[in-house]
Amino acid sequence: MGEKPVWEQIGSSFIQLYYQLFYNDRTQLGAIYIDASCLMWEGQQFQGKAATGEKLFSFPFQKIQHSITAQDHQATPDSCIISMVAGQLKADEDRIMGFHQMFLLKNINDAWVCTNDMFRLALHNFG
Repeated sequence: MGEKPVWEQIGSSFIQLYYQLFYNDRTQLGAIYIDASCLMWEGQQFQGKAATGEKLFSFPFQKIQHSITAQDHQATPDSCIISMVAGQLKADEDRIMGFHQMFLLKNINDAWVCTNDMFRLALHNFG
């Protein structure tokens, strides 16, 4: 089995950077977005670098852990990369919950930025 395609390498590196920043200093997450970026977080939409950074910094939990169980990356016809993450998270003393997150990455001025970010908890009510 050969080396991974470049879009998988870029996508994996981005995911690693994203969650590293999320854990260590969420105020730095704004740097991976641009003014045209969109964030969809549990059905709420945020437009732009400032609004996205503000939302990601405003979470009420003190600590959070993610366990990424799968990540998939695809190149798009317009030279972007779609990255999808599935896993579980635990915030403070809350129960463990599943989550899905999708990123659309675009190369602008030789830097990969996130133009679209969608996050959902994987909660189901079968009752």
